[in-house]
Amino acid sequence: MTRWNTSHIPDQTGRSVVVTGANSGLGYVTARELARCGARVVLACRNEARGGAALDRLRSEVPTAEVEFRPLDLADLSSVRDFAAGLDTFDGDRLDLLINNAGVMALPYRTTADGFEMQFGTNHLGHFALTGLLLPKLLATPGARVVTVSSMLHALSDIDLDDLNSERSYRRWIAYARSKSANLLFTHELSRRLAAAGSQVVAAAAHPGYAATNLQAAGARMEGRTSAERAIAIGNRLIGQSPDGGALGTLCAATAPHMRPDSFVGPRSGLRGAPAPCFRAPWTKKDAAGERLWTASEEFTGVRFDFSPAAAA
Repeated sequence: MTRWNTSHIPDQTGRSVVVTGANSGLGYVTARELARCGARVVLACRNEARGGAALDRLRSEVPTAEVEFRPLDLADLSSVRDFAAGLDTFDGDRLDLLINNAGVMALPYRTTADGFEMQFGTNHLGHFALTGLLLPKLLATPGARVVTVSSMLHALSDIDLDDLNSERSYRRWIAYARSKSANLLFTHELSRRLAAAGSQVVAAAAHPGYAATNLQAAGARMEGRTSAERAIAIGNRLIGQSPDGGALGTLCAATAPHMRPDSFVGPRSGLRGAPAPCFRAPWTKKDAAGERLWTASEEFTGVRFDFSPAAAA
């Protein structure tokens, strides 16, 4: 996978794809490049105005694109359920790729519509529920993959299985790191369960390095911390790579032939460059922790994964 780039994406004609958070940044680039290669793509976005604008932009950049927008708020489990139910009208029982890309970063403390800490609730629980609800489509599609976008910042902290919603204490960057560790632990446990069920669906993870998007400054903007916003903008210009570069890890994990289950792909340096297998903290591959996180996530979301052959029928 040395020097992998978008020219290596195989033909995606006939494949159906859902990309969360596809209205801007990494998600938009991911959706655009998959559509450019022939995939039918759903832009799953919280904000309808921004989702519609992204749809228009993508169609102008890729006139042949088969793409549509559908509303999805990962911080509201009723929205996740509505989205999954409505997807029955998209390409029948087929779903080749689910790209769990959307996320929030280092926000001041707040909760989701269902009362979960926002970063854990959006970055992990929303995608956990979405994956479970769409699992029958994935199981029914040969060669299907689930790619979840994590971050190298996961290495800042293991998850706290006794305080998943940061009720005892809240530090925004630690909460973000824990949500990204949860993404990797979810990928690990999903891979284990798919293998145990004899499924060929591949669950993998990716990270963008340091990509200059609007994600980093969202928390500072919410609190009116203009000096922090300016510092982040400078860092983005000096260190960050473009969203086009940042999306390469996701695109590689989604399309590279022979991608192994539970792979973690991104810039090897941690910041920028071509995607390759990269470092992940050892706690993101612990079976016992994965099982506990899975059980808690099922209880929080009310979503149970059905890996049986009948689920794919």
